[in-house]
Amino acid sequence: MSGDGGRGAGGTAGSRFRALHLGRAAGDPLVLPGPWDAVSARAFEAAGFPALATPSAGIAASLGYEDGATPASEMFAAVGRITRAVSVPVTADLEGGYGLPAAELVERVRESGAVGVNLEDSDGAGGLKDPREQADWLAEVRAAAGPGLFVNARVDVYIRRAPDPVGAAIARARLYAEAGADCVYPIAAPSADLPALRDALGALPINTLAGPGGPSFAALGRLGATRITFGDGLLRRARDDLSAFATKLRLRGGGVL
Repeated sequence: MSGDGGRGAGGTAGSRFRALHLGRAAGDPLVLPGPWDAVSARAFEAAGFPALATPSAGIAASLGYEDGATPASEMFAAVGRITRAVSVPVTADLEGGYGLPAAELVERVRESGAVGVNLEDSDGAGGLKDPREQADWLAEVRAAAGPGLFVNARVDVYIRRAPDPVGAAIARARLYAEAGADCVYPIAAPSADLPALRDALGALPINTLAGPGGPSFAALGRLGATRITFGDGLLRRARDDLSAFATKLRLRGGGVL
């Protein structure tokens, strides 16, 4: 199966992707698996998921890089292979934007076929970017992209251990939404904080990271999540399953396929 993955970031796939975030019931968040290559993308599409969200850490691992060390050219190439492999919309985690000017970033997203981007506010040195400077840059991305590109603004206050992470997440999320972000992603926010974030941010879509042993998708939705992603969690699950099978293959020899 193959498709355009929404090439141009403003076509039918882009419209479908945006619509998936709207009018959702509280217990029915949008669940977006994270493919790291064409094979995993096709598997998730075949399972019936209406859209996909590439994880930068998962793609990095699949290409042999540490998280955050993938060259921009290889990340865009990987995203392109994924979008060409499926017919559902794909949004791409592009970390901090690789230092690209907004217009160039948007053009490369369009060329990759992705209909959305995930852009983080970590500074690359273990800290956080100034929120107003990040908001100004997001506004430039929005101006360059127009309404066709779905912008998910990642808020890294939890993983960077900022003081008062709930308050900091709310303040940054509001700035990013005013700058044109369509969705905010307070990554690693505990589920207990979701109601406060939802109350403060109103109808603004909130992306939540799902992890092992956490609440169900429906429960996360009732707490305030609009959409759910997994980071590199699904790749790590596949890696662990493959490692277990490899051990079985070595120990048992033939007849295990």
